[in-house]
Amino acid sequence: MTNGVPTKAADRSPLSSRLRWVLTSLCAAAALAACGGGGGDDNPEPEPEPLPPVPVATTLSGTAATGAPFAGAALQVTDASGATVCDTTTASDGTFSCTLAPTVARPLVLRAVKDDQVLYSATATTGDVRANVTPLTTIITARLAPNGDPSKLAASPQSVTAAALQAQSAALIAALQPLLTALGLTIDPLAGALTADGSGQDKLLDSISVTVQPSGTAANIEVTVKTTPASAGAQPEPLKFSSSDTALPTVSAAAVAALAPVPAPSKVADLFARLNACYALPLTQRVDSATSDTTSATGTAGNVKAAVCRGLFQNSDPASFVSNKAGVGRNANNGGAFASLFRSGATGLQWTAGEVEFFRANGDMIVTYKWVDSAGNQDFDQIAAHADADGTLRLVGNSNTYPVTIRPYSEDRELLNTPAFSYYTTGYNIQIDNRTTNGQPVFSKVLVTTPIGLTLTMLPTAGLSYLVIAPDGVTPTGSPVLRLAAAYRDQAQAGNPQEKENLVYTAPQYTDAQIAALDNNGVWTTEFFHADTSVANVVQYYRTVRRAETIGEIRTTRVFAELTPALRTELITESQANGYVLFDTPEVAFIDTEGGGDGWRVPSGALAPTSVGILGRAPFGSTTAGQSGARYNDTVGVASTARKTTIFCSAQTVSDMHCDAGGQGRYAAGTTANLLELWARSPKQIEVSKKAALYKLQ
Repeated sequence: MTNGVPTKAADRSPLSSRLRWVLTSLCAAAALAACGGGGGDDNPEPEPEPLPPVPVATTLSGTAATGAPFAGAALQVTDASGATVCDTTTASDGTFSCTLAPTVARPLVLRAVKDDQVLYSATATTGDVRANVTPLTTIITARLAPNGDPSKLAASPQSVTAAALQAQSAALIAALQPLLTALGLTIDPLAGALTADGSGQDKLLDSISVTVQPSGTAANIEVTVKTTPASAGAQPEPLKFSSSDTALPTVSAAAVAALAPVPAPSKVADLFARLNACYALPLTQRVDSATSDTTSATGTAGNVKAAVCRGLFQNSDPASFVSNKAGVGRNANNGGAFASLFRSGATGLQWTAGEVEFFRANGDMIVTYKWVDSAGNQDFDQIAAHADADGTLRLVGNSNTYPVTIRPYSEDRELLNTPAFSYYTTGYNIQIDNRTTNGQPVFSKVLVTTPIGLTLTMLPTAGLSYLVIAPDGVTPTGSPVLRLAAAYRDQAQAGNPQEKENLVYTAPQYTDAQIAALDNNGVWTTEFFHADTSVANVVQYYRTVRRAETIGEIRTTRVFAELTPALRTELITESQANGYVLFDTPEVAFIDTEGGGDGWRVPSGALAPTSVGILGRAPFGSTTAGQSGARYNDTVGVASTARKTTIFCSAQTVSDMHCDAGGQGRYAAGTTANLLELWARSPKQIEVSKKAALYKLQ
């Protein structure tokens, strides 16, 4: 090598070639003179062909953003040969840069991964090039990729040409043009200037929510303009299309007219920086009711003393924050809004901003976020904020009386003893606490109306901590999950899982096309009826961040946590005769192997479980003589780094008989368990449930 150029190439440099040519010409002239030859040669030696330029390294740079910087994402670049030519991590502002070797072949496909979120882009430009990686570029790549799956695009580089990229970019810009005009923007999604600061192209990204979900045959794409709804129950007007559609619809004028004042990413980041500053303080500096930094305290909003903590709330007053009728504080049962302010274990808690997902009718915004504690455990959630006149975001509660969560629910139910019947389901988990007073239910029923007008009845059941669906309005099932569809994991297996297991489904089940037609930000209505009929009914609304995934989307993109082979084998051995595990003596539930080994593992691309639960029945005859015991469920929160845990028995009502009378969290002798659940929640609030079922289907 000579100055980075191969030696042979160096020997053939233009200077050396010219020198050799001059010497050769001089020798030829001398030879002619010696022979008495004169001039007059009509065919002189031709000039040599110029050598091609020496290939040089090039630079690929850009920004990965969703509106907010896509910071800390693993970015990989694949060239036309299928080789990975760059592996890097995006910076805190979402920027990245790669030096590409001279041998790298265009086109290039870019992939940025963070948690379970993936963005894609592509470029066919040679030389130094800029390539953004955003939800918009993900739409463009999906429309070029086989079956609409951007993860397959690197294997089909022939479809990535400069002309094809330009055509898809132009089509997408045309679909968004009414919004672009309102924002005063002209953009180039693929290679245009992009800084994740709320200006320029980033202002557009802040103003929309985008999903691109490959389903096996095409990608289901939704673009929702972030609007201020006219009322709490107003449904959104998203832009929906398939990656295979020839023509794209256009953003509606109504959506553009209702565009919300989305704050710049820096304003959202500032809120979470202030949260981090508050939780960085020792406990005794956060609240004045704490007597030690290592012992959790109780108290009310008035006990929050640190200025940075008080400043998180409107008017710097924690008492202004009320959520589900609970104010800021912590009681002896760890109840209260922002009870973590009073817990010693919350010191050092880190909050990372996600995105502004949608707005309430009063201008409050819902922001998703990720938290990580001092031990490295993490989870995803959402919080409400409101902007002051100067744009500073402050935390706000809600006007609800009762806590409700309604989230999309993607399930992989593995039948350990009859694996041919393992299956997927999709739907919504409707979580309404089975509130009790003196062991008696507070609610007689709750009516839940879906975004498309279907009304469900939910009832309290002894032994369960949540209300369950009663399809006929009278008879409770054991589940709060409304399943829209199911399909066997083995696509060669005939029939439908509903024929084998009578869970709660819509009638008839939804097709994938019908599920894809549901809105991400659909609004649900809940009406609470009280056991005490003198108490007036309460009506509340709940808006989801994402819709349920289709079965095709689950098959194509969803990865689940799973039992370790050792625990799976042990459970099969213990349950294959009867379809359950029996507590033959009072004991807690150990979710690990006989030798104390790990109980589950987390494959690449899967979310780590943050909750583990078991379901089963109380001892035979303990509820009603001669009949199976009542159903129960017990769960425990686990660290995202955990791979085993212990579950303690918890009685829900006075008639709950599955716990041992001696206490200590032990299960009563004769109690059975036939289902184990590993549960996680995605950044976009999709519940991901891996179930290991011990019962048998025939």
